[in-house]
Amino acid sequence: MLSRLELLLGKDNLDKLRNAKVLVVGCGGVGGYAVEVLARSGIGSLVLVDPDVVEETNINRQIVALKSTIGKYKVDVLKERIEDMGLSSDVHVYREYVKEENIDKFIDGIDYVIDACDMVSTKVSIMDRCCKNNITFISSMGTGNKMDPSMLEVVELSKTSHDPLAKAVRKIVKERNINGKIMVVSSRENSLVKGSTTIPSNSFVPASAGILCASYIINQIVR
Repeated sequence: MLSRLELLLGKDNLDKLRNAKVLVVGCGGVGGYAVEVLARSGIGSLVLVDPDVVEETNINRQIVALKSTIGKYKVDVLKERIEDMGLSSDVHVYREYVKEENIDKFIDGIDYVIDACDMVSTKVSIMDRCCKNNITFISSMGTGNKMDPSMLEVVELSKTSHDPLAKAVRKIVKERNINGKIMVVSSRENSLVKGSTTIPSNSFVPASAGILCASYIINQIVR
């Protein structure tokens, strides 16, 4: 089923993908598409963490969201989807939040991490643990209120701009003196809508960010 990918990467690299264990925290607009790419690339073991169920407002941008999945846990929808592909042999799901006090439960035994959650404190905790344990990871910054996916880039956190979420994360990372290479997906585009209490979003910027996160991890595995 992965013959086209094997032509591109070779059998040895395909085996590396099959032997990798990847944690994805947050399975919404960004994380759902990251999981899709990882699964279709033959990642052998996936750990998916998200406490949320699918809501009607998710349908405009999340791969898990359909009329038929409203009310179902996002991780459960993804697990069923992955198993239907028949490419990833091992899928574990957790319907809970990642917090400072429970993060080690999820990080233990993981090779690579994609952070696609919304909570600044969780993002910083993931960065701290991964840096301390030399785990390769990438964190998605803000994708709402943007319209140009070509403005997304894989960049070090310290070099981000025009990204309010990245700015907030940078501040806490500095305060906690977290040292290490912190790679993120961030947009250089200015926020478009001012003064809205609800963050506007579309179908293509979060999806593009998720694909970039997954491609970064895949390229780290096969390099």
